[in-house]
Amino acid sequence: MKFAIMVNEGPYTHEASDTAYHFTKAALEAGHEIFRVFFYHDGVNNATRYTVPPQDDRNIQVRWSELAEKHNLDLVVCIAAAQRRGILDENEAKRQGKDGDNIAPGFRISGLGQLIEAGIQSDRLVVFGD
Repeated sequence: MKFAIMVNEGPYTHEASDTAYHFTKAALEAGHEIFRVFFYHDGVNNATRYTVPPQDDRNIQVRWSELAEKHNLDLVVCIAAAQRRGILDENEAKRQGKDGDNIAPGFRISGLGQLIEAGIQSDRLVVFGD
């Protein structure tokens, strides 16, 4: 089965991101395909490389980055939601006149069209968070 995943909550405010990560990992291990993981609303906060949780806590952003690298996942961050929350890639930072970017490895910024495409191309769109 081919899944598209949508994450709507931040990494440490709600269990949705953890649950989405574990669902995605389990689906891949079971032989399913993940077409795309789309981060929307506060879910875009999963994509900042400046997350520094305590040493005894999980680093959700690193988990997503490592999973993406291992399985060649497409981790897409909604551009409008990201800009509102200060998440910028190199191109957006330059375009907005900012002095640096903060997007984590494996993530990319794009628009809602990527979510629509994921829903069309996949057998199931699974949403985590409100």
